[in-house]
Amino acid sequence: MKTLLYNIGDGKTAVKVRKGQKVFSQGELSDSIFFIESGRVKISVISSSGREAVVAILGPPSFFGEGCMVAQPVRLGTATALEQSTLFRVEKRAMLRALSEQPTLSEKFIASLLTRNLDLEEDLCDQLFNHSEKRLARVLIKLERLRNQEKLSDGKIPVLSHETLAEMVGTTRARITHFLNKFRKLGLIDYNGDLHVRVELLTDAVLND
Repeated sequence: MKTLLYNIGDGKTAVKVRKGQKVFSQGELSDSIFFIESGRVKISVISSSGREAVVAILGPPSFFGEGCMVAQPVRLGTATALEQSTLFRVEKRAMLRALSEQPTLSEKFIASLLTRNLDLEEDLCDQLFNHSEKRLARVLIKLERLRNQEKLSDGKIPVLSHETLAEMVGTTRARITHFLNKFRKLGLIDYNGDLHVRVELLTDAVLND
C-alpha cells in the first residue's frame, strides 16, 4: 500500500505528528484522507453533552478520514496521535484520481474499508451484547493485533491510560482498574513498562467462557 501511495504526485504530503498531537478535530472541514505509515492514532467523538468515546485505535497500514471521499463536509470525530507517527495526507481530488488510475490501489483501499467496517460491526455487537469485562479483553487483544503479527501470540502493547481504555470499552475508569487487576492476578496480563498480554490465555479465560 505504501509503495502505491508513493506514486501519487501532487496532493500528497508526508506528515510527522508527535504524541498527543491532533491530526484533525471534530467539526473541521473534511478535505483529505490520511494513511498511517508508522505509529498509532486514536479516533474519538464528543457528544453534545461533552462525553467522549473512542471509536477506534488504528495502526499501520490503515486509512482514516475517509468520510471526505463520500462528500462528508466536516469531520465527525477527532484524530489524535497516541505516539510519534508518520502519516500520508492525501487531498480528496488526488486520492480520487489515484484510485481511478491505479486499480491495485483501488482494490487495496476497498479491502481496507471493508475490513474496517467489519471491525465496527463487531464493536457494535460487543457493546450491545457483552459485559464490560469481555469488552475490555477484546480491546486488549485488538490492540495486540495492531503489532501486525501473523498469528495470535503473546505480545507487548503500549500502555494506554485507564481513562482511554474506559472510553474505548464504554465503562468507568474504576471498572477498568478492577478488571486489569483481576486479569493480572489470574496471570492473563503483566505490567512491566509495556502491557504484556497473554492472548490465548485471555481469550480462553474471558471470551470463551
